[in-house]
Amino acid sequence: MSDIWAGMAEAFLLIWSLDADLIDITLRSLQVSLSALVIASALALPLGTWLAIRRFRHRRLVIATMNALMGLPPVVVGLIVYLLLSRTGPFGVLGLLFTPAAMIIAQVIIITPLIASITHQAMRELWSDYHDLLISLNTTHGQRIATLIWDGRRALMTAALAGFGRAIGEVGAIVIVGGNIDHVTRVLTTAIALETGKGDFALALGLGFVLIALSLCVNLAIHTLSRTEREGRW
Repeated sequence: MSDIWAGMAEAFLLIWSLDADLIDITLRSLQVSLSALVIASALALPLGTWLAIRRFRHRRLVIATMNALMGLPPVVVGLIVYLLLSRTGPFGVLGLLFTPAAMIIAQVIIITPLIASITHQAMRELWSDYHDLLISLNTTHGQRIATLIWDGRRALMTAALAGFGRAIGEVGAIVIVGGNIDHVTRVLTTAIALETGKGDFALALGLGFVLIALSLCVNLAIHTLSRTEREGRW
């Protein structure tokens, strides 16, 4: 119990003093996770919506595979990305290994199936309401996808937040492809793992509380910007 109180005091002191290392690590965590979220959302939202409205052979297999990939072990993703970006790998010439770019790639692979699956579930129900109207208007598949995404944007926000939550809390794949290099690839989760390994539980807990607060602030900011509470949809 004393470690928890010490961790809370450590977190407060770090924030109150505007610790330079904490700010650097926090900003890098946001940079990596938000970049991965934007890229993954750009891929997953249209994909999930398209699967909800399109009928084709082996569609069920594709959806089942996408749902199964939601549980893809992060360390396996990290290993695959590491092999692809290593010097002997096909993309080794790009020199992305142990950089924030490699961390973003790993996070995109991890959260894309999650966002796409939640999007598919939400858009499938919305499509049943809009099906007759959009077909009667002779809309194209692109127009149908755009219409459903716009009308279901609040449900899709939940999918995006779920993806962000998984991305910001990821550590296994990040350590493998990022290397936890100070002032280069160190983020909150890897810093927590490092301090725990060193036995500095107070600082590790302090960083953990900062991570929780950061996630809450991002969630509240998105809800505020989308005006969900003002429109009675919270």
